[in-house]
Amino acid sequence: MVTVGMLHSRKHPSKVDKAFAWAAVAKMEGVDFYYFSPQGVNFEANVISGYVYEEGQWIEQDMKFPDVIYNACGMKTDEDIDVYTKLSKIVPFTSHSVGNKMSVYRRISKMPEFVDYLIPSIRIDQPEDVLDTMKKYKKVIMKPVSGSQGRGIWFIEQDGERFHTIIDTEQTTQNREQLLSSIQDLLREQAYLVQPYISCRTKDGNPYDFRLHVQKDGEGKWMISIIYPRIGTMDRVTSNLARGGSMGTFRSFLEREFGDERRNMRQTLEKFADRFTNEFESTYDIEFDELGIDIGVDENNKLWIFEVNWRPGNEELAFTIAKNLVPYAVYVANQHKST
Repeated sequence: MVTVGMLHSRKHPSKVDKAFAWAAVAKMEGVDFYYFSPQGVNFEANVISGYVYEEGQWIEQDMKFPDVIYNACGMKTDEDIDVYTKLSKIVPFTSHSVGNKMSVYRRISKMPEFVDYLIPSIRIDQPEDVLDTMKKYKKVIMKPVSGSQGRGIWFIEQDGERFHTIIDTEQTTQNREQLLSSIQDLLREQAYLVQPYISCRTKDGNPYDFRLHVQKDGEGKWMISIIYPRIGTMDRVTSNLARGGSMGTFRSFLEREFGDERRNMRQTLEKFADRFTNEFESTYDIEFDELGIDIGVDENNKLWIFEVNWRPGNEELAFTIAKNLVPYAVYVANQHKST
């Protein structure tokens, strides 16, 4: 029997929603499963102090190293990162990073079929780069190169000599010197990119995008797990669930927003998910377990790639996601054993 371990930065699984989903699905699949954090790993004894779910509760036990590890999140401390790195050389991991936003952008720019879906993106070397981009596009978005969950996103629009910005829900107006100073302060903290703002809004004016959630199945083949709209509040420019957005129902959203074009839009998104995923993965020398591809649709119904995520978490879909990823983890373990 294959043993699957879930590695998470949090010590106890009761604080991690996906842990219970994985435990339940693993039991249905006849797979041994336990949860653990870096603090529980003993490399000298080849033992991990982890948690198994039995009779309605998490029980701590000492376990042998698993056959495969679902590396459920990034590590925060140097000590945890060291454990994570050492484990990855001993036990196969199911999840692998796609890289930061600029590296993903460069990869897609070399995929001829999908270049037209790319939003032009420029890494900001100096604050004036933003103003130069605004001369061409008028409205721009600034994003952290290594950001996630919509954090740190700036919307900037020029109005004569003034610049209107929206950060989260906070709106400010600055002159040229103030804006340049603010961007300079930002760049001291982390790297940013700038791109034209693509308006993707519902008929009511709410920002939205489509999350194309694709996963590998028990045979290591890609499948569309779910497609759903993420709808933001009207005072925001993004629709991330972590920043106050909500998850809509795909069918009813298409009917409401696209009317007679709903079937065409559904087919367009499904075909895009299928074609893009296989082509995108082929540009790497690693295999992914799942991807979250965020797609915007402008007023002309043209598709734009907003983001490609390698850990597209969604607590509401924990069981749906686990039903595919647990069999895939078993597949990875068996593939590793046969090599």
